[in-house]
Amino acid sequence: MEKAKESESLQERSLSLPETPLMAHTKEQQQEQPQWTWALKWAAIGSSLGAAVPVGYCTGVMNSPAELMRSWCNETLIARYDLHLGEAGMELLWSSLVSIFLVGGAIGSVAGATMANRFGRRGCFHICGLLLALGAICFYACRPLDSVELLMLGRLLVGLAGGLLTAFMPMWHSEISALSQRSTLAPLCPMGLTLGVVVSQVCSLRSVLGGPERWHFGLSLYGLLLVACYAPFRWYPESPKWLYVVKGRKEEARRQLQLLRGYAAENAALQEEVDEMELEAASKVKASGLVQVLLDPQLRLPLIIVCAFLGGQQLSGINAIFYYSVSIFRKAGLSVQASEWANLGAGSLNLATSMLGPVLLERINRRPLMLFSTFFCTAFLFLFAMMLHFIESYSWFAMGCVGCIFLYIFFFQFGLGPIPFFIGAELFELASRPAALSLGSVVYWLCNLVIGMAFPTLQNVWGALVFLPFSVTCLLLFGLTKRYLPETRGREPSEVAPLVALGFRSKVLPSHQKPNQA
Repeated sequence: MEKAKESESLQERSLSLPETPLMAHTKEQQQEQPQWTWALKWAAIGSSLGAAVPVGYCTGVMNSPAELMRSWCNETLIARYDLHLGEAGMELLWSSLVSIFLVGGAIGSVAGATMANRFGRRGCFHICGLLLALGAICFYACRPLDSVELLMLGRLLVGLAGGLLTAFMPMWHSEISALSQRSTLAPLCPMGLTLGVVVSQVCSLRSVLGGPERWHFGLSLYGLLLVACYAPFRWYPESPKWLYVVKGRKEEARRQLQLLRGYAAENAALQEEVDEMELEAASKVKASGLVQVLLDPQLRLPLIIVCAFLGGQQLSGINAIFYYSVSIFRKAGLSVQASEWANLGAGSLNLATSMLGPVLLERINRRPLMLFSTFFCTAFLFLFAMMLHFIESYSWFAMGCVGCIFLYIFFFQFGLGPIPFFIGAELFELASRPAALSLGSVVYWLCNLVIGMAFPTLQNVWGALVFLPFSVTCLLLFGLTKRYLPETRGREPSEVAPLVALGFRSKVLPSHQKPNQA
């Protein structure tokens, strides 16, 4: 009893002791940690669901009902214009309908830098929503109005939205989040694209909305998501950096920053971020255009990394597999029904693995994730090509091909899937960031177009060996990462930029920095 009373009196005395400077400093540090406010969460999740998911949806929604849509196009052109295209003409028309989406992506990417600087990141999100909404209207109306032109226009509009999205969204997410929060938000754009593809695969099944009387509903279904995510548009925050540095609206930028971080008005951490923006604004560095970024020797290496990562992601074979996965599974020996289920399984695996992105990127550095991903993608693409080429030699090679595709998709999402989308926002400072991300986005959409147009022809000529160039691409990305990619996790772009300023003579891992440094 005496010991119990003594311990109680000690606790009371400790509670009554005055707060030491060290305790006060620790408490202040805890209070100054940026919070996951509702404004930040809504901006990240709402923009991903409202823009990235619809763009991903439009990427994959035309695969399943393709034959029905081709027949409708042929019948419509005969009925309205008495135009008989024939087999070659229909192939050209269908290729145009597919590829105009990718052409729109390239055009939207070129305009992305100018629009991001002029209208802001939130403004680009608004424009992206308008383009997607107009596309949904065109898709819904094309069949009742018997208009192939509206179908073509809708594909162009959603392509423009896709190009703008890949140019501005990673930059927006990077600028509204604190340094400690960026790794969690960074993969949301590619996750949204992946989710959109999987949802489109389900919605475009013939038993759902891919039938002869309902395919136009399937094409425009994402419009419901637009209504839900854009209705509260006024509550989306703008990038404080864009407001402060580019537009000079300092008080508004401070209010937005306070809303995003959950800081008190006189918080020291808030003032520190404002001071950093003031230094950037005082440097009088104007926003760089596309030409200035291309001609600046200090930006050459990071620009090559961004373009190589985004273009290489497409040339690594991921879209070739998803564009033609059913035919690839058929060649591997699966039945038609089994191939369709395997295709849905591959998309679901792609989505499930992409959801690991925020967890992995929060805990593991960019360099090891990218090296790990590209190495295993190289290995499994090579094994897939060899097994498919010699599939008649051993009976188990057919299932080996399916296994290689699933393992490739699994390791793709560890680094090669998410990192290319946001690495530019971590390599470039504010002045050159919009132009650099736009150039990378252009390369992304052009390489996507090359794969979509060239893969069937190359597959007919080379057979299974068409996957060897994809394997080589992954190997080259592995080498580029190992030699020239600096670690960007937990660093501001101003700390990273000097590491790559000397071009190919840069030493991205100086002696004082260990590769596994957080």
